[in-house]
Amino acid sequence: MNGPALRLHFSPFIDETWLIAVVVIGALFVAAAFWRSRRTLVFRAVTLSFFILILMNPSLLSEDRKGVDDVAVIVVDRSASQTMGQRQERTDRALAALKAQLDKVEGLDLRIIEAPEAGSLENRTKLFEVLDPAFASIPQQRRAGVIFISDGQIHDVPQNPAQFTQYGPISLLLSGDRNERDRQIVITNAPSYGLVGQAVDVKYKIEDTANIGASTADVTFTRHDGTTERFNVPVNIEQTLSLPIENPGQNVFELSVQGVNDELTTANNKAALLVNGVRDRLRVLLVSGKPHAGGRTWRDLLTSDPGVDLVHFTILREPEKLDFTPQDELSLIAFPFRELFEIKLYDFDLIIFDRYHLNRILPNFYFDNIAKYVEEGGAFLEASGPSYAGDDSIYMTSLVSILPGSPTGDVIERPFKPTPTDLGRRHPVTNSLVWGDYHSKDKGVPSWGRWLRQVGIHQESGDALLNGIEDKPLLILDRVKKGRVAQIASDQIWLWSRGYETGGPHAELLRRVVHWLMKEPELDERALSVSTEKNTIIVRKHIYDQDKETIGMTTPEGQKSMFELAPTPEGWLEHRVTASTLGIYAFEDGNGERRYAIIGDVNPPELFSVKTTAEKLEPALSASDGGAVWLADAPEPRVRLLTNSRSYAGNNWVGLRRNNDYTVSGVKDIPLMPEWMSLLLLLCLLTFAWWREGMIR
Repeated sequence: MNGPALRLHFSPFIDETWLIAVVVIGALFVAAAFWRSRRTLVFRAVTLSFFILILMNPSLLSEDRKGVDDVAVIVVDRSASQTMGQRQERTDRALAALKAQLDKVEGLDLRIIEAPEAGSLENRTKLFEVLDPAFASIPQQRRAGVIFISDGQIHDVPQNPAQFTQYGPISLLLSGDRNERDRQIVITNAPSYGLVGQAVDVKYKIEDTANIGASTADVTFTRHDGTTERFNVPVNIEQTLSLPIENPGQNVFELSVQGVNDELTTANNKAALLVNGVRDRLRVLLVSGKPHAGGRTWRDLLTSDPGVDLVHFTILREPEKLDFTPQDELSLIAFPFRELFEIKLYDFDLIIFDRYHLNRILPNFYFDNIAKYVEEGGAFLEASGPSYAGDDSIYMTSLVSILPGSPTGDVIERPFKPTPTDLGRRHPVTNSLVWGDYHSKDKGVPSWGRWLRQVGIHQESGDALLNGIEDKPLLILDRVKKGRVAQIASDQIWLWSRGYETGGPHAELLRRVVHWLMKEPELDERALSVSTEKNTIIVRKHIYDQDKETIGMTTPEGQKSMFELAPTPEGWLEHRVTASTLGIYAFEDGNGERRYAIIGDVNPPELFSVKTTAEKLEPALSASDGGAVWLADAPEPRVRLLTNSRSYAGNNWVGLRRNNDYTVSGVKDIPLMPEWMSLLLLLCLLTFAWWREGMIR
């Protein structure tokens, strides 16, 4: 709307209050005429009206108006669900058609917003979040409306219906198809933590919107170690599954369901369950041989931790030795061999033998039980004393199958300093031991104190982390099937606890050894670490016995690929992966260790419901007189610009509102008549009215 426009305008000569007073007084004069002589009423009323009109000073206001553009916004949904089927192609085609039509319309400012931004992976589709800033500086009288091009899965629709009218008419172009099919796993309840050795219950449901008549679905359950279990469950009914928590730290499980033909996506057909295992209490069995100065070191270390339940047995008198003390005065008890090494053996998380030697007390089948206990996932620590090198060594039992060091028969008694090996400087158990100004990663002579005795052993398996005299192995860690074993070839670590020659990090070293035996992931040299930073997945391993490693990756769509971890200055093998879609990414190293990364939530709303629908936006469409159009029926919808219409959408078209708003660039006030003419007419009316009343009287 450009050009001048006229409108009637009043600028009273007197204040509004006085003007009202004049009207009231004048009305009284007219009323007086009504009672005295009705024939004079008309003349008085006309004269009074003209007098009041003069006081109101009527004039014509000439405005120089300039039309301003209406603003229309097209919001394009670029979320992950828009990549399914033909949605993206239909979206691009409809956008091009709308742009071609609206670019030709004069007086319309078209703004196109695509959300989320390219390269970002959002859990939720938030289109109103980007719409509000686009209209922030635009007054409501200039808003022509909004056109959404989406599958209708919008997760930030305002809850207040009154808010929708501020945008103008809202229309929705649906990019998908009617009667779409999809099947998905929904985790309804999953704990984040569980006690090691116990099971946690997870509730899940197979939601099937495929309408194919199937009442059951095949589900595959994959455990942390790669073993699988398959079962058939009813669809659309909540199920319960027990997950065994076997390890501290991350326990990973995967649920997957068989897909159906022509479903939208298989990315939501599986779900990763990450449960952090925590120990309620660490149950330790400590069996000591002959009493020695270092025996108290083990006991003090284990009893100082409130999270440790310690059972300590020391054999103080062998059965064949005679003691003439009366039975009722003895404070010793019979050693509960069967209870400890048969009945309750698997109740313990860790077994420690401190300078234990054969003494014909433990039958060999008890050692068989210990070896089997370790192979099935238990932990065993052996601290060697001089007896380990002799004929009464426990190496002569079934423990030979699990002990990493065989005795050489030597017991070397001279001072030496435990020194980290090359592997020890990289192993998480020993790579960060600090004592004084010495760090275990540094080469050179440690600053901690010396030990005075070492038992000679030959390394049969495992990794030697500390060496002693003449580079003989002093600390060996080994994996035995599902369990773990540690061996310390000396009974002199107690010297560090007593501060001998400045002492040493005995407590930290033993704590780390115990926690490594307990499979704590932060001390596991083979642990595969997977973390996320927004859309980036960081895959890490310790640089230990190799400088590179190949990792297998499976994307949410099931595509498999390989990549190599490369060394970093921080001492890691690392690789970064930029995720291209939401969902669960699986990683596996050469040892069969599996880890998962979840981009988005466990049940991201973006993949939780992917069927095309106008239901979520229906309140906005109704409140703003808009509507929905299926692009499958109208791939290039027409656009109509309407003024004050009752409906802004049809079967193959959408509408925008013409507001005809304008700005005023200039104003000119034109009086209806000159002041002298107004006064002359008023005087004539007064004279005529006076004369007429005189004639009537």
